[in-house]
Amino acid sequence: MSRLGTGAVCTFLRGIGLALLTSALAASAVAEAPGVTDNSILIGSCSALDGPAHFLGRQTVLGASAYLHMINDDGGVFGRKIQLQAFDDSYDPDRAPACFKRMTKEGVFALGFFVGTPTAKAYVPLAQEEKIPVVGLFTGAQLLYEPLKHEIINVRASYYDETREQVDKLWEVNIHKIGVIYQDDPFGKAVLDGVKLALQKHNAAPVGLGTFTRNSVDIAGGLKEVMAAHPQAVIIAGPYAPAAAIVKQAHSDGWKPQFLTVSFVGTEEFIKEAGSDAEGTIITQVMPPYDRIDYPTVALYRKCLARYSPGEAPTFVSLEGFVDAMVLVEGLKRAGKDVTREKFISAIESIHEMNAGLGPKLILNYSSSDHKGFDNVYPTIVKSSQPVLMTEWSGVGK
Repeated sequence: MSRLGTGAVCTFLRGIGLALLTSALAASAVAEAPGVTDNSILIGSCSALDGPAHFLGRQTVLGASAYLHMINDDGGVFGRKIQLQAFDDSYDPDRAPACFKRMTKEGVFALGFFVGTPTAKAYVPLAQEEKIPVVGLFTGAQLLYEPLKHEIINVRASYYDETREQVDKLWEVNIHKIGVIYQDDPFGKAVLDGVKLALQKHNAAPVGLGTFTRNSVDIAGGLKEVMAAHPQAVIIAGPYAPAAAIVKQAHSDGWKPQFLTVSFVGTEEFIKEAGSDAEGTIITQVMPPYDRIDYPTVALYRKCLARYSPGEAPTFVSLEGFVDAMVLVEGLKRAGKDVTREKFISAIESIHEMNAGLGPKLILNYSSSDHKGFDNVYPTIVKSSQPVLMTEWSGVGK
């Protein structure tokens, strides 16, 4: 996959229509807190806007932008417009410190809409050290949830939730030989740990393991290692490009186990890259299907996407970014006009049993001892190049 240049990234950021505040504007009013003026609140983001995982970062920011546009058009929060500065880290943890420093130099109030476990592993301690709240990370790694991190506000269910759902359902349909091919970094290992934990409940362990390198599609060696164990099902822990390469190569070799992957894959781009080889892949989602317009938040997301990013198709990733922004704004509203970072965190902790408009499975719950918003997932299966909600697993693996 070709890399996009700086100019393309800038064009994308202009396209989503979020104004970038200058340092002069930030200094034009006396702020109640860093990044807060009489008429604005500055939020910073670092994610994969460039590089081989750019679909994930761009879609996350796109969804968040759609919600923030709507809020700003309605007058903002207590008269303050929410401004998002989105920077690129290319899903590269080595670039994370510089990106974080750039955001803090701008004087942001809070952070959000990050993408990936390897980068989150770098950002989290930096945010804790600076005592800057972070809302909405496109990763379900357990390091974000345990132990509790005061500044880190998670929205999505975890990889442990996703892999538990996968393993338990496979077990119910008598699929017990499960292999894992994973990205050899904190993300892949987080998913692997979830699989191992889920299998332990059944007194089992993965029958075969294989790895591949982040930001590459060099999957041949890892795939060969997993194939040698002859698993009935294989859980893939990787973004769309290597995941697509894995299923395509396996099918080309005449090997067709039941493939599964987690929400981080980037469902729509995976289907696009894998083509017909994506058929039958099970993908656990942390958001409901975006065709469920009977759910109020999904309907609002579709309306905002059409209004602020016409021509952009809905995706699970941008829906998650939209919901992340919704949680951030809810916290700002509850924190009151005299907002501070601590008031903001306490305000989100006050969200209990909140109907998020995402169906009965997704009810927002936070507290001072729990910064994980959702627990449940939606299993989907690719049929006719579309992710379809699974209502039963009886035909899986047959």
